[in-house]
Amino acid sequence: MNGCDKNMYTYSAKKGDTLRSIANQMNIGIEQLISINPQITNPNVDLEGQKVNVRRIIKIPVCKPMAPLTEQKHWIPLTSLEKMSETEYDVLIVGTGFGGPTVLWRLCEQWRKKGMQIGVIESGDLLMPTNALNVPTLNATSARAFYKNFGFPLGKFQPEYPGATEVFALGGRSLFWSGNTPRLHPIDMDDWPVSYKEMIPYYNIAEQIMNVSTGYTKDSRITTKMLEIIRRSGFPDVSEMPMAVDLSSTRFGQIHSNAFFSSISLLAMALYQRPFDIAVRARAVKIFTENDNARGIQVMSPDKKSYYIKAKNIVLSASSWETPRLLIHSGIQGTSIGHYLMNHSKIVATVRVDRNAFPEVLGTLALLVPRTNDRPFQVTIYGPNLERYMWYQTYEDKPLLEEIEIGIEALGIVEPRFENHISLNSNRLDEYRVPEIQVQFSYSEKDKEMIGIMVNGVNQIISGIGKAITIKKSDLCLYVPGDDYHEMGTCRMGNDPATSVTNRYGQLHGISNVYVADNSILPFSGAANPTLTTVALAIRTADYIIHQLK
Repeated sequence: MNGCDKNMYTYSAKKGDTLRSIANQMNIGIEQLISINPQITNPNVDLEGQKVNVRRIIKIPVCKPMAPLTEQKHWIPLTSLEKMSETEYDVLIVGTGFGGPTVLWRLCEQWRKKGMQIGVIESGDLLMPTNALNVPTLNATSARAFYKNFGFPLGKFQPEYPGATEVFALGGRSLFWSGNTPRLHPIDMDDWPVSYKEMIPYYNIAEQIMNVSTGYTKDSRITTKMLEIIRRSGFPDVSEMPMAVDLSSTRFGQIHSNAFFSSISLLAMALYQRPFDIAVRARAVKIFTENDNARGIQVMSPDKKSYYIKAKNIVLSASSWETPRLLIHSGIQGTSIGHYLMNHSKIVATVRVDRNAFPEVLGTLALLVPRTNDRPFQVTIYGPNLERYMWYQTYEDKPLLEEIEIGIEALGIVEPRFENHISLNSNRLDEYRVPEIQVQFSYSEKDKEMIGIMVNGVNQIISGIGKAITIKKSDLCLYVPGDDYHEMGTCRMGNDPATSVTNRYGQLHGISNVYVADNSILPFSGAANPTLTTVALAIRTADYIIHQLK
């Protein structure tokens, strides 16, 4: 036995033994035997009677292969409709735009240790696990093309509303959202059933969970210079654009790669609070009611198999198109369902200026001129080269620009009018035998007056830019109705059931266990982008549901 190495011992060779045969016999590498037996120069010579040093093999247990902890096969755990049909849910959420996942997050946060059953159904399939702007293979140009080619062109059949596009996917249109996140001006809420003061705490929560800040353009030279120019043009309240972007860096193992916000982030926040069931490719076809109370929803799979999912409370977040469509097709009564359709009127201008008017390091341009008591419209100013370089992938080579295109967009208030509405066309049925949407929309004289005011405001900004920088070219046009995705009002909230669909908590008039939590609930358009307000209202609705189910 070798005294220095406890794993070394000597072997007495028998007739016919060689180093090579000993190595084979003991399953030891020949190189190892040669290295510890330098006195034997030929590994093939007979060693009968000689002492051979051998190192004992240390037996190490083989690691067991890691088995999956769950049966998860997608980037989010899914539940089959068969399983969901076996459960009665305390809350069942329909749709996964911004409103539904906000309600889900709030319920999961507040019910962490409670045994409530929460379910979510989405008519679309899995598309992307994040906002399109976070996808490395998509930039501003290709993401817009993807949206237009993937989306369902509702406007194709609507001559009065030709730009409308629906997105049927987990996350809905939040997957293609640009992140502009202003609050409504208090004056725009004067006639709401909910006051601006009541909304402040919910706005605060919404801005926190959505990572809203003005830091996206911090220290950007083009933004700094354009701020000065726009302020001198008669808009002293212009500021950096509030955007829902996570600007934190990935460090200490905490990943921050999901920069631009979408409802996928809300689903994730809910997922890490407590379990819930979620099914995709699950088309809600009809709500069943009994004695002015909803009992459940008929849901169909792509193979047209029908399921009945029981629910004590239902939250509709299918969009300003699909939520009223479901209510109407379910035979739920309400004179205002589908009516009071609004979408911001929008003036779009492009200003082309010389690149040399700005410092060497450009950065990104994103400004907001808010609505005021005296100015009934909002303006965003962005660039360079419109959205093309407002955000772009790190893998792209950004060319040296000789000219810069600056985008200017004004959003105006549109009146809520009963005659602007959606109805169902019984002569056109979709694959689930549900009548397709028909849109009736026009601008009122007051809306047209507002458009004129916006044109003057945008021209004032262009004139102010021209006094500071030589403008090579500019153009201006009225945006195609529906090409934005700011539809609102088709299930508006209010105190009077004759002119509204829900009460001030999003609770359906006449059916106390059905709620609405999407853009359709907004009773007046205001001038600001609606997303932040929709999320804030959804948090408020969730809190009301929690209070009701105590």
